[in-house]
Amino acid sequence: MTSATREVVALFAGLAGLLAIASTVAAVLARRAGDRPSPTIENLVARINAWWVMVGLLAVAFLFGRAGVILLFAFASFAALREFLTLTDTRRGDHRALAAAFFVVLPVQYWLIWIDWYGLYSIFVPVYVFLLLPIVVALSGDTTRFMERVAEMQWGVMVAVFCVGHVPALVTLDIPGYEGRGLMLIAWLVLVVQSSDVLQYVSGKLFGRRKVAPSLSPSKTWEGLVGGVAGAVAIGTALWWITPFAPLHAAAMALVVCAMGFFGGLVMSAIKRDRGVKDWGRMIEGHGGMLDRLDSVVFAAPIFFHLVRYWWTV
Repeated sequence: MTSATREVVALFAGLAGLLAIASTVAAVLARRAGDRPSPTIENLVARINAWWVMVGLLAVAFLFGRAGVILLFAFASFAALREFLTLTDTRRGDHRALAAAFFVVLPVQYWLIWIDWYGLYSIFVPVYVFLLLPIVVALSGDTTRFMERVAEMQWGVMVAVFCVGHVPALVTLDIPGYEGRGLMLIAWLVLVVQSSDVLQYVSGKLFGRRKVAPSLSPSKTWEGLVGGVAGAVAIGTALWWITPFAPLHAAAMALVVCAMGFFGGLVMSAIKRDRGVKDWGRMIEGHGGMLDRLDSVVFAAPIFFHLVRYWWTV
């Protein structure tokens, strides 16, 4: 067993242990609540169950290495794009462009990541796709709400394909002394960002008083934000040994991705408010849809990827 494999096994064993403890605590709290179930406890149990599923999927993907991770996030992109575009106001004239987004743009973007063509996958969506999709829509001849329809489609592809694709792209980075361990960077990023979300929720329920953005996300408080980010930064710093970072660098990177994750959640909440929905979908029990779980990651992943690429690669 290689050192990289041992690290992966140790990490997932630790996560399984923590989730087992969390499940036990949640079961005890639920039992004490008796016949008067608390919405907070029910939500906590649902979140823990969803974490079991997510950690399990990541573990299976890691077993298949780079191919497994790329396929997993390609599926996540497909589901996220479907959720996003389902909430947009499309017309018959958009059908060809929508088909191109799902069956051309998405697979090409992930194929470029697979072959590690950074020079193209880094600009494929924000340059070529942003220019070509409006052409396809325009050729339909339907000009009703043209700018609105095109912008919604472009934004969906940007969030669900381009941004999400930066997570598996981490395995392509050539970091001296860190060869063959790119999967651990993905694990670190996902763990830190998702931990921040969970800890913000818990801290907000325990200590939350002042709302950050009441009109966007009433459940987010300054106390929850500070407590969640502080806890996630501590976790990211403690896990510096699975990254190419020194402890201080790990703390700084954790702070950046947590901040971007928080703002990503706010932006995606604003879109949901505009569409008049609470969740993006119903794929994950207790967590809504795929985008409800990826809303923080989509903003954090590109920034994290480019910071690592600029400062740590050859």
